Amino acid sequence: MYASDLFKNKKVLVTGGRSGIGYGIAKAFLTYGAEVMIASRKQEPLQAAANELRTFGTCHAQVCDIREPESIQKLGEVIQETLGGLDILINNAGGQFPAPSNVIAQKGWAAVINNNLNGTFYMCQHMANTFFIPQKSGTIINITANVMRGFPGMAHTGAARAGVENLTKTLGQEWAEHNIRVNAVAPGTIATSGLENYPEQMQTFLKESEQKNLMKRFGTAEDVSHAVLFLSSPLSSYISGVTLAVDGLEHLAGDRMELYNTIMSFMK
Repeated sequence: MYASDLFKNKKVLVTGGRSGIGYGIAKAFLTYGAEVMIASRKQEPLQAAANELRTFGTCHAQVCDIREPESIQKLGEVIQETLGGLDILINNAGGQFPAPSNVIAQKGWAAVINNNLNGTFYMCQHMANTFFIPQKSGTIINITANVMRGFPGMAHTGAARAGVENLTKTLGQEWAEHNIRVNAVAPGTIATSGLENYPEQMQTFLKESEQKNLMKRFGTAEDVSHAVLFLSSPLSSYISGVTLAVDGLEHLAGDRMELYNTIMSFMK
């Protein structure tokens, strides 16, 4: 689809890059010539992923907890030492768990907000101040979720991801003077290894849900990575502050209460 050297000489950071969507995004950038740094919290699986990704190009790995500014600072130092700079930041790291709002503990709520919203802001701020603002160029893509019509069953991540979408608009405006573009990609249900971790009842719900999608399928990591490549490339040079839904129309169609009702059925 794109020229094989589209991202030649570009330095890319992908957080949460050891598996799932993040792994797919890292692979896509490597395939099109970029040098990539992947980051996540656990050393062993992170290094294993980097070893696999080196089949496609030059890939580095650094442990980082995006909830901790000190860890992000260390990551920035390693990027400077290893890559010599940074051109593109993909904020993919995050996490959540299904639960009805009335039973989410304060600790669980805070953990999801801290990871998905605060961590994204910390990453944007540090990498902008360290690389993008001084060099007067940079691209940031924030991976969010399908939250346009709310997120029953996952209020914590819905609130956090909505915050990230607003942050995307805000940073896009504030940093336009520095030639920094900030956009977001909102995946729907994506068929990656992460879905396999859900219990049997949830697996049944997911199989039924897939057939209700207007396109009769879940998305793939490649679907998401293709959108990320477009928004990171010169082909989208006049686009900033937007969120692109990659969800087979889930943001427009479908019963948003299905997940919540399924969770409630587990609790009876």
